[in-house]
Amino acid sequence: MNSFIDFSTPQLQTLHKGKVRDSIRVDDKQRLIVVTDRISAFNKKIKTPIPHKGAVLNGITNFWFEKTKDIIPNHLIKEIDPNISLVHEADPIRVEMIVRGYLTGSMWRGYEKGQRDFSGVIAPDGLTKNQAFESSILTPTTKDEFDTEINEENIIKSGLVSSKIYQKMKSVSLELFHRGTDYLAKKGIILVDTKYEFGLLNGELILIDEIHTPDSSRFWRKSDYDVSPTTAEQMDKEFVRQWMLANKVNGEVPLVLEDSIIEETSRRYQEIYEMITEKPFVKTTIPPKIRAYHNLVQAGLIKAGFVAICMGSKSDLPHAEKIQSYIEAYNIKVSKRIISAHKNGERILELAEAYNVSIEPVVVIAVAGRSNGLGGALAANLTAPVINCPPFANKTDLQINLNSSLMMPSNTPASTVIHPDNAALAAVRALNIPTIRARMNREIAQLKAALIVADKEALV
Repeated sequence: MNSFIDFSTPQLQTLHKGKVRDSIRVDDKQRLIVVTDRISAFNKKIKTPIPHKGAVLNGITNFWFEKTKDIIPNHLIKEIDPNISLVHEADPIRVEMIVRGYLTGSMWRGYEKGQRDFSGVIAPDGLTKNQAFESSILTPTTKDEFDTEINEENIIKSGLVSSKIYQKMKSVSLELFHRGTDYLAKKGIILVDTKYEFGLLNGELILIDEIHTPDSSRFWRKSDYDVSPTTAEQMDKEFVRQWMLANKVNGEVPLVLEDSIIEETSRRYQEIYEMITEKPFVKTTIPPKIRAYHNLVQAGLIKAGFVAICMGSKSDLPHAEKIQSYIEAYNIKVSKRIISAHKNGERILELAEAYNVSIEPVVVIAVAGRSNGLGGALAANLTAPVINCPPFANKTDLQINLNSSLMMPSNTPASTVIHPDNAALAAVRALNIPTIRARMNREIAQLKAALIVADKEALV
């Protein structure tokens, strides 16, 4: 199955890679939230993705953002792709607001062991599994790798957020939960519990991250709960958790899911999307990364292609700038960096991590002379085309530099082009971008037409 597992572009800075979401900086005021098909459980990253899961989560979240913006503004600017949203850059508040309508999950497990204080909420004795609370309760946690329970007093004392802002977070969280509860009840769904995350935008509280999704919430079918409250089946990723628990090996849960579990989980996510949004989930035949690439280009968030000019030293900068000027005429993003194959060659592996999985086509130009190990080292580690364009001061210098660029080891397919303009054109053509091919076809036709005119004039 075609899955959106990771996102990488050398044109934008990756701020954070979470278990499911990647945050990408656009500028000081905006970022991209990329919701992948990755899945986690028991605080572990599962190795097998769930096709369409990211689009489901992104679609449900944006549905709820629209439906609750009268309660509180949110960070959504617009959806760029089914898996990607453009959002406002906000200052996140490092507290997760957990709202619970029922005694279940981790709270029930603690309650069974005798715990009664949950983030400052005192639960009475005599409650049963999955029992509804008289009214919804808040059990906040810290937003870190441990998600530690924390009460209101310690939230304020620790400086995580001011008392005034926290009071608003409390009231808004309960109002959001009630809105979600009422809406889903009409569809036969119980919103069991959920989490909300907030941030500050220009000093004002806004909602961020996700809302009422199968990853952030528990859902039960009301019909199941009415028949047997203690065994009601969850409509979220609990299906995956239960399979993992039932298939432990030496006490460890498996991190690779069986095909049947992947397919069923994907089906369940799509089903709940349709139940919540009342819209069919549309699956495209286009691979999601290709679709995302075209949507990002169309939105003007990235250029259609990327060329990295890797120089052996600062002295190569004038040569690199000549190449850059030719490439940028085609509206291609160009980046220059200094990497010595002999002195800091380990940085080539960093490039490989980014360029080999980039969402857009990439070409690398190596600008290094004399003992040109740079082009070979790049070609040995990158899946992108590598073009050597050695700098030279005169014909003698050219002969020395050219020889070291031409003689590449086996399995290092770096080509060599002498002049900067041709190296630039070779890189642009290697990107193989349809719109640029169309432009080059026009340029070739114009060149031929000019030659015909010149030939006729010469005959007169």
